[in-house]
Amino acid sequence: MIHHSVILKLKYPKGSSEESRFIEAAAKLSEIPGVQNFKVLKQVSPKNQFDYGLSMDFNNQEAYDAYSAHADHVAFIEQFWLEYVTDFLEIDYVAY
Repeated sequence: MIHHSVILKLKYPKGSSEESRFIEAAAKLSEIPGVQNFKVLKQVSPKNQFDYGLSMDFNNQEAYDAYSAHADHVAFIEQFWLEYVTDFLEIDYVAY
């Protein structure tokens, strides 16, 4: 199992229509085959500069690679990620 998480900061203010559009578009990533336990998260700690998180699991590397190459994921990156995100940290975990 691969746990994929992306922690990010948007260039648009919290509560803005752009924030809502980004969150709605991100939530649709859960519909891509192979995605499990998908969550859109809001940061509540003042200990870092990030405001949001996306979290999901994949059964194996093949499922993760298929997600990464999926047309809906690629479109999300091109239409939203590149335009809306100012900073991010991506972490992929497997159990020790």
